[in-house]
Amino acid sequence: MRRSKSLPLCAVLSLFLAITWAATDTHRVKVDGGVVEGTTISSGSIRIFKGIPYAAPPVGNLRWKEPMPVVAWSGIRQADAFGARCFQPLLYSDMIFRDAGMGEDCLFLNVWTPLNARQLPVLVYFHGGGFGAGSGDEPRYDGENFARKGVVVVTVNYRLGVLGFLAHPELTLESPHKASGNYGMLDQVAALRWVERNIAAFGGDPRKVTIGGESAGSFAVSALMASPLSRKLFRGAIGESGAMFSTGSGTLAAQPLAQAEHSGLELAAAAGAETVAELRAKTPEDLVRALSQAGQLRFTPIVDGYFLTASPGSIYSQGHQSHVPLLAGWNADEVRIGVLTASPRPTMETFAARLRTAFGDQADVALKLYPASNDEEALRSAGDLASDQFIDYCTWKWIELQVKTARTPVYRYQFDRAVPFPEGTPDRGVKGLAGHSWELEYVFGALDSKKADWQLEDRKTSDTMAGYFARFIKTGDPNGEGIEPWPAFGMNHEVMHLDAVSHVAPEQHRDRYEFVDEFYRVHQ
Repeated sequence: MRRSKSLPLCAVLSLFLAITWAATDTHRVKVDGGVVEGTTISSGSIRIFKGIPYAAPPVGNLRWKEPMPVVAWSGIRQADAFGARCFQPLLYSDMIFRDAGMGEDCLFLNVWTPLNARQLPVLVYFHGGGFGAGSGDEPRYDGENFARKGVVVVTVNYRLGVLGFLAHPELTLESPHKASGNYGMLDQVAALRWVERNIAAFGGDPRKVTIGGESAGSFAVSALMASPLSRKLFRGAIGESGAMFSTGSGTLAAQPLAQAEHSGLELAAAAGAETVAELRAKTPEDLVRALSQAGQLRFTPIVDGYFLTASPGSIYSQGHQSHVPLLAGWNADEVRIGVLTASPRPTMETFAARLRTAFGDQADVALKLYPASNDEEALRSAGDLASDQFIDYCTWKWIELQVKTARTPVYRYQFDRAVPFPEGTPDRGVKGLAGHSWELEYVFGALDSKKADWQLEDRKTSDTMAGYFARFIKTGDPNGEGIEPWPAFGMNHEVMHLDAVSHVAPEQHRDRYEFVDEFYRVHQ
């Protein structure tokens, strides 16, 4: 019998070291600032890099300035822990964070990518939270499932609230662009530019970037499409529940610079600061306390002449936004729970009075679209109006203008599945109806990150949604073989209803959205 030759011990050792180094080396990536080393998950098939800085810490004199280049480091930076979330008060009970804390040094991003990835499409996702809360490390934005489908995922922290959106006349004067207030949005632009320069090192293709977001993140996506600073940094967009076309002076509507500067002066007065230097000397906690004393000030994106050169409505109406495929929609029942839990509840009389206050001489038309012939119907119509004014109309308007002026494919959806929360869970929403942000765990295949009585139908819904979204990220079209066809909305105004059994149906409630659209066109 012939004996096989054994390798010399030194050769075996050399081979082992080479394999070990190669395995380690796949986790090391050179990026702006230095080398980062990630870890593997999902049985070693997915690499994750947590807490990579994409800009300098916006602290001290860099507070309320455009993000600066990242500060270089020496040696290997371990990217095995999420970076601090941006400073924020506790606003939403459904937010779960995996970082060690919060602070102003928070401009970090996270990357999920398949092992040995090469030129894969990229999803850059911006979290929700009303521009006042949230983080890219929330479990519901976990990128593992998309990475297993061949997509490189990037989630981003950006400055929030008063630290992210404070405008002030002195800040405007010191800016080379004579603009102030959009620091959170400029952070997002900086993150996209970082992706353009660095994502190839993670196996992503910088020419195949899709941006996405939910709630405030979706509002941000619509703004990034409108901004001259970012509109060429991506080839597709996903918007879940929201866009910069709010009714009237809605809570997330883009503000004129002068109005935002006035709010900044009020905040400074409440903080006892006469100059920006004195404001910069305040702690974040001081600023939040001053904000509570100043009253109803809001800090959201601003028409500053730099990030936004005009109102989003004007930019889109003239066709000056990004002409890219768009997948967008909203949930079946965004904010009805707020109406049902209001005290007192709307009645036939009180709701009719509200319509008269809101719509003046158009109240009779509004009452036909939001009928209130009895208390039960009034309660239902109050929920419809609340959802329309908060999310539904503005997202509808975004889709309409993109179809009309960009003439690129737009795929509209409605998410219909209600999360099966256990009885007694706070903020459960309306039984049997899909509330605001409830689609997120389904989109990201992250059901187990939320406590619920998940059923086989929920898993099926998640698989379907993640599949549609992944195909859109890869090709700009959610369609594929063996699935329910999803027609572009601009053809016949058809909407994909996403559920355990997804189906396409004609658009509903167009008369309501057109009424709201015309009313605010005349009265704004």
